[in-house]
Amino acid sequence: MESVARCGSLVKAAEELGVSASAVSQQIGRTEAQLGRAIFQRTGAGLALTAFGAEFCARLTTGFQELGRAVALADEAVSNVLVVSVAPAFASRFLVPRLNRFNQRHPEIKLRIDASTGLVDLDHSDVDLAIRMGDGTWPDVRAELLLAQEVFPVCAPALAAKLKEPADLTHLPVIADESTMISWERWFEAAGLAKPFPVQRAGPSFTDPILGIDAAVGGQGVALAWQLLSADALADGRLVAPFGITVASGLGYYLVSSKLERPGRKLRDFSTWLREEVATTMARFGTRAE
Repeated sequence: MESVARCGSLVKAAEELGVSASAVSQQIGRTEAQLGRAIFQRTGAGLALTAFGAEFCARLTTGFQELGRAVALADEAVSNVLVVSVAPAFASRFLVPRLNRFNQRHPEIKLRIDASTGLVDLDHSDVDLAIRMGDGTWPDVRAELLLAQEVFPVCAPALAAKLKEPADLTHLPVIADESTMISWERWFEAAGLAKPFPVQRAGPSFTDPILGIDAAVGGQGVALAWQLLSADALADGRLVAPFGITVASGLGYYLVSSKLERPGRKLRDFSTWLREEVATTMARFGTRAE
């Protein structure tokens, strides 16, 4: 019953439970007979919860969630796996190169990185923590700001040497990130350029920000970047942020966890370590990426 109420149909509930739709229907009938109350109304469009059924199934859902948490507490005594969901770009450019330090500090915790751009349902999955980029307003989760995102142009040192003023950036090919939520206009405005802003030369276009950063390192043009994805390339000199002008994007990286769960020790240890790594990285090359 709980699965049918949550999934909204017999077929979806059957798929979730790994049984046939007829088996689910028969179980509903047996339960209603035992209770002496109707849980669902049979309509032309399918099953609809009765008033009693809505309250009954809601309490079942709460009970199953509590049961799941109780089992998780028991499992935690023998399992120290921490599952972290993170976008591939963040994982590749920032997280993975630093994981050895976390492993050295917490050898008892086994990390599993779920590299995905999708929003994971933290209440109905094995994911303990998600690192998301956005404005922090996702519903029904606990979101804690990790780093407010600033954007700025980056290019290879050889190209940066040709730049004398911000308007000179328009003479370079612009490497486009097709998935970005940020436009060049905000940076031009922060740099003091008058409207209408200069027309930029079109360069290569990518659907992945990692490829855009790689293209900038390769001298193929100028890209609009942000701190953590370009941090290491800026620190070791493969990239330069000309003029030292950054602009707030209104977005940020957030540590996102379930509201229904109290953060366990594994999650707290990982979050503390990650905040320290972000702070160290920002101190190394400066939050203004000069």
